[in-house]
Formats: sequence, C-alpha cells, structure tokens
Amino acid sequence: MRYGFTTGSCAAAASKAAIYMLLSGKKKETITIITPKQIEYSPKIEKITMEENFVMCAVQKDGGDDVDATDKAYIFSKVSIEKNSTHELEIIIDGGKGVGRITKPGLDQPVGNAAINSVPRKMIKEEVEEVCKFFDFSDTVKVEISVPNGIEIAKKTFNPRLGIVGGISILGTSGIVEPMSKKALVDTIRVEINQKKALGYDILAISPGNYGLNFMKETYDYDLEKSVKCSNFIGETLDIAKKLGFKKVLLSGHIGKLVKVAGGIMNTHSKEADCRMEILAAATIRATDDVFLARKVLDTISTEDALSIIIEADKNQKIKDNNKVADDEKYNIKEGSLLKRIMDIIIEKIYFYLNNRHNGEIEVEVIVFSSNYGELGKSKLADDYIKDLKKYEH
Repeated sequence: MRYGFTTGSCAAAASKAAIYMLLSGKKKETITIITPKQIEYSPKIEKITMEENFVMCAVQKDGGDDVDATDKAYIFSKVSIEKNSTHELEIIIDGGKGVGRITKPGLDQPVGNAAINSVPRKMIKEEVEEVCKFFDFSDTVKVEISVPNGIEIAKKTFNPRLGIVGGISILGTSGIVEPMSKKALVDTIRVEINQKKALGYDILAISPGNYGLNFMKETYDYDLEKSVKCSNFIGETLDIAKKLGFKKVLLSGHIGKLVKVAGGIMNTHSKEADCRMEILAAATIRATDDVFLARKVLDTISTEDALSIIIEADKNQKIKDNNKVADDEKYNIKEGSLLKRIMDIIIEKIYFYLNNRHNGEIEVEVIVFSSNYGELGKSKLADDYIKDLKKYEH
C-alpha cells in the first residue's frame, strides 16, 4: 500500500518554499524536506503569491492509501520577515484561517495556541532555519499556516469534541501517513507473531505502538521495539497468538489505549469506541463514592488530564487530613493512594477481559503507564514475563 504525507509535512514544505522565495526573490515550484521518518518529501508548490513583504504558497495533502478528511486539502504557509533588536533569528509560528485553536487543556498545545502540534512546529522551524542560514538571514520570521476549507473539514473530525475550534489540526509524528488498512495491518501482525514463534519465543510481547519506548527501557530495561505492534487490534492479535500456539502474552501500553480494554473493548480505535472517561469515572466512583470527582473526570478530554485531576483531589484530601503536601512533592502511586485504588480496579478489569477472550487458554499479563506519571499499574506476573522475555534479547 502507498503511504502519504501528514499535514505537518505539508506545512513544513510550504514554509520552506515560502521563505526561500521571500529571501531569494525567485519562484520555487518544488521543494524537498526530510521527514522525521527519514523519508524524502518533494511536493509540488502551488498557489504562489509573491509580494515585497511576504510570500504565500500551498502544498496539497496526499494521504496515500489512508484517505481521511484532510486528503487533498491545501495547506498554506504565509511567511513574512521583520527586523528585530537582537538581530538573531527568531521564528514565530501561528495558525490562520482554517487552523483550529485550543480551548481545553490536556492536548499537545496549551489553551489559546493554534492547533499545530509540537512535531510539525519543530519540522517547520528546522526547515525555515535551514533556508535562513543559507541566506545568512538573522531577524524575525513569521510563519502563518492556514487551510482555506479547514472549518468545513474539521466538522468531519474529532476536533470540536476535543475543544479545538475554528479548523483542523496540523498533525504528524513521523511526517508520513502509513496505510492503516485493517487487513494489511492484521496480516502484518500475523507475520510478526509467526516470526516470533519461529524464533522460539514462548512468551509474546505486544503493544499498540512504540509509545512508551523510553518508559519500558528505563523502568524494565526492556526494548519495546522487540514487541509486536498490535495497533488498535488487541483482540485480533490475541486470536492470532492463540492460533499460532502461544500460551503467554504480555501487553504493555498507555492508559489512553488500555483503559478501553477495561470495558471489554478489544479494538481501541476511536472510531470503534471511545469511553475512556466513562470507564475512569466508574472506577473513581467504585473506589471513592465521590460523584463530584467522577463528574470532573468525565469532563476531561484526555486520560493524562483525568489522572492529574485525580492526583490533585488526593493531595487536597491529604491536606484536609492535616498531612502536609509540598507543591513540588512528587506524587507516589503506592498502596493506599487514590490513584492506586482506581488503577487497581482498572487493571483488574483489563486482566479479566484479556484472559477471558479465550477462556484462560492464553495467560495475558498487562502493564499500564502514563506519559506524565510513569507506571500506573500491572498484573501479578508481569515482572516475571519481562524477565523471561529478556532472555531472547541475547
């Protein structure tokens, strides 16, 4: 299947072309950037406007074989320059028409910022810097990313629900859109699992992706790259593992994905189901009988945000109980803490549904972590499974 390029790659390419045209005075109809995935992207530069004080141009998004709402949209970049007092290069990136604004916390960017995520911002900055250095330019560059029909496109996305208003998000972590055909992905998973079996593995490690690579390395000295990437297809991955003869499986992943499994959801794609906050809120009530706190959890838009609210409630309760908590004191997810009690319930449910997928014929252990708070919980034999997996690394 053919991969495509993200809106972030389009924005970076258009910005590089625009600053080149502005500083050189010459029209540029193609440009090349290197995506974070180290794949070259050389799009056609279209809809060029060259003025004395700015240049604006566009790149049309090509989503490859994974077509979404933003496929074929034109991603514009308008670049202008001005003198500054320090005469040092300063790059200011913002969103224009059709690029959303963040109105709720818990997303990649703070409230008020344009919905241009951190990796695309880095890509734009690096590409613009490269051109500025080539022309020995060292003042202020203003980059405005816009998508003329972004408001209409955003209605077909999750942006309104997430608190992103006024347009789409400029996204991408690798710079490319890898085909996400279900059959192709499941076939790839099957090939990987079969390979592990052929190599003599008796425990299968699976994870939705490489999210948490550093966590697993630092906490367990385990290379998550060696696990089979099951994407959203947790249930089907277990089915394949059983069919190929595995008896033991270790699943590790971020709370944002795995909390869904606590509700018996085995395909964690947001199009299939998204009841993360409902499950967390139910576990909160079960652990505390605090309906007010559960309601606050329900009002969040990300699991990381929900965790921070639970932790803050626990700290406030400790203060009420005359247990002083310093503002900068690290929260310990330990026995007796509110988050530990809630996560014990979540882990119990995840473990139940994973192991009942095949009536206990496969023993599935689980590790759940958070980007901000590290390990949140694990099942009883997870440590033993990690130790057994390490023997295959040598």
